[in-house]
Amino acid sequence: MTVAIAPSYESDADFGALDPEVSRDARDFGAYARTGGWSFALKVARSVRPGGQSADETPKISAKDFAELAGCSPERVMRYYKAWDKAADDGLVPQFEGLAPGQDIELPDAEVWHTYYVSRSSAASERGTAIAEAAQAEGIRPTKALEVAENPTALRAAILADPSTAQAARHALLDRLKEDPALQTELARDIARTDDLKKAVATETRAADRIGYVRQIAEKGQIKTPAGQTLEAPAELRSEAERHLSLLDELDEGEDTGEWASEAYDTMKNMVVETVQADPELRVQERRTKFYSSLQKATKVFEELTFDDADDIYEDDMVQRLEELQQAIGTCIAALRSAAPQQ
Repeated sequence: MTVAIAPSYESDADFGALDPEVSRDARDFGAYARTGGWSFALKVARSVRPGGQSADETPKISAKDFAELAGCSPERVMRYYKAWDKAADDGLVPQFEGLAPGQDIELPDAEVWHTYYVSRSSAASERGTAIAEAAQAEGIRPTKALEVAENPTALRAAILADPSTAQAARHALLDRLKEDPALQTELARDIARTDDLKKAVATETRAADRIGYVRQIAEKGQIKTPAGQTLEAPAELRSEAERHLSLLDELDEGEDTGEWASEAYDTMKNMVVETVQADPELRVQERRTKFYSSLQKATKVFEELTFDDADDIYEDDMVQRLEELQQAIGTCIAALRSAAPQQ
């Protein structure tokens, strides 16, 4: 086998009377240290017959026969075979047909081996292939990801015992939720059935809504009055919103935002009220908007009432309340007419 020459290290040992078996072991160890599994994959690549070739065309043997001679399973031999095949497709090593039994070549570095080789049989499945590809995308060895996937009990134990593992699992789940509607539904159902989680979600939702209110003022320069008007935010108010928003954005990921969000929200709400009260014209418009909004709601509620079955639902109290309502409406109409501009 042709390999790169290892760097020499100083030693006081005398190798003159060294046992040849010890010397052979040391050389084999050095070769494996430099090439890793490539040294074994080469033995498979140069000795196992590629698919499509008959026994008459090559002195190589089948993977089954090679495994029997090696004293291992054909599946194990084929994992080395497939690793070499992938590397050959990438131009890293020669194709099988270009290798003869006993031929030595320059081998890739050991660090590259695990990019192509997966030692677990589960990697051959569709699920295993997906896990291996995800592992490579994350820059880790597929064998590690497959080992975790094959032992969910160990994964559960790590999540329960270690906060950093739980955090990693949380981030992974959030990434997966974006593309897995079924998992979204299942997780939402789990939350809805767990009282503590429901309360936590409600708390975080309220905090997010309050932060959104502050962000609307800071980024879009708009305020919403208590009556529901949308107005341009004064410069001073917008500047204060930006200050609170910067404080919120600087919070650490694990830090509780609830208290900060409440303080920012309350501050901005008070400033909005003060802004309305400080402007006489705006104050009148606010009262008008609030009155009209209440009138619309009352009209809608009254329109939804049905009197088709009045004979069955009649009660004196109902009639009395309607009469009082009628008087109140009459008083309201009179007040509005008296305030109307004179023609």
